[in-house]
Amino acid sequence: MVPFLARFRNGYERATVPLGRACLRLGLTPDALTLISLVFGAFAGFVIARGAFLWGVVLMLLMGIADVLDGATARASDGGTPFGTVLDHTVDRYAEFFILLGVALCGVIAAGWAMFALTGMIMASYVRARAESTGLVASCNVGFAGRQEKLVVLGAGLVAQQLFPELGALFWAVVAVGVFSHLTALQRLLFTRRAILGDRARRLRKRERTAT
Repeated sequence: MVPFLARFRNGYERATVPLGRACLRLGLTPDALTLISLVFGAFAGFVIARGAFLWGVVLMLLMGIADVLDGATARASDGGTPFGTVLDHTVDRYAEFFILLGVALCGVIAAGWAMFALTGMIMASYVRARAESTGLVASCNVGFAGRQEKLVVLGAGLVAQQLFPELGALFWAVVAVGVFSHLTALQRLLFTRRAILGDRARRLRKRERTAT
């Protein structure tokens, strides 16, 4: 299972290349846009902690736009650099931390639930990174929900909490993000196990045929 929004990745990557070229003409590098997205994420966490949930969602949207533009700019400049990829993934984790720290500090839900969601998001990303680093898994972007889907759920919960606080929507959004994230981490782990063990079995069969 591929995350829903990831199914449209190739289309939006092609569509945003002109935006990447425009950023390059303005002197914006992929790494600079990555750091801009981190600034937006940090400010989102700050205003969420103060209870300004709608402003937090606006800043999360700006963070997402900067994140899209850094990828578009990297593609427009022939794929960017390996360090840029590492920086991008690192900044994504820090941005998630800042946002969920803000949720933990806002006083609307117990901090433990924010930690539950944050741990799940980090572990889902960690399993994918470790799987792909083996060289035996080309892509581990599978699972119930990717980063974008989880941020959409969290953003919806923040908006609903601001507009209809009696519903307790933020609590349920955070719980959903945590459950989705931990399920995704498990799905990616099982996917990796099948890929690696299947590859090993194929290599053993090939070796046996060669020996005979």
